[in-house]
Amino acid sequence: MGKRIISQRRGRKSPVYASPGHRFVTKVSYPITEKITKVKVKAIIHDPARSAPLMVLALGDRDCCLPAPLNVKVGDELVIGTKKQSRAGNIMALKDVPLGESVSNIELKPLDGGKICRSSGTFARVVEKNDAGVTVRLPSKKNKILNPNCRVTVGIIAGGGRPEKPFVKAGKKYHIMRARNKLYPKTSAVSMNAVDHPFGSGRGSHMGKPGTPPRFAPPGRKVGQIRARKMGRGGKK
Repeated sequence: MGKRIISQRRGRKSPVYASPGHRFVTKVSYPITEKITKVKVKAIIHDPARSAPLMVLALGDRDCCLPAPLNVKVGDELVIGTKKQSRAGNIMALKDVPLGESVSNIELKPLDGGKICRSSGTFARVVEKNDAGVTVRLPSKKNKILNPNCRVTVGIIAGGGRPEKPFVKAGKKYHIMRARNKLYPKTSAVSMNAVDHPFGSGRGSHMGKPGTPPRFAPPGRKVGQIRARKMGRGGKK
């Protein structure tokens, strides 16, 4: 088969591809509290693990970090668990958010800490409430029905202009990717040699073989459309 392809090497969890967690600031999750709590924004910080800035909230004798929405600044007083004050930075249950409001850091299940719409400039919109749950429109334009007790942060995550600034130099992109230990630069499979990837070799950049491997192919051969169930548009399963 030749040597291991990149995806196999990354699966071994070697230090070359491991996530550099020692560089990251902290875990980002909602605090578990059942009563309405007022908190103060102590600081806005940068975390190498994330594209969005983090706001540090003073919560009693400990601090809590969450993605910072737009227009939230140091010294602001936010409310956790409020049912009426729909202002940027407040944390509410989906059932209490007005229709049409922009929300971020959304929980998929109650008390899971927030899972989606956490990167810079992202948000979802509350579009419907019914007996089945609360429907939100995600950045992908898809609608998702969630539990009304899922918590969200009101507002759009800050840093939305980040993708608009070009990198200009390859070295700048290298250092940003290096901070998270992401693989960069990425080499196309068809540009590799035959020993490095099943799609490698051949004249010009083309695969030279079907992109769907056999069902019982060895791990190094399983690239492309793995175990595809359809053949072409409108084909049988």
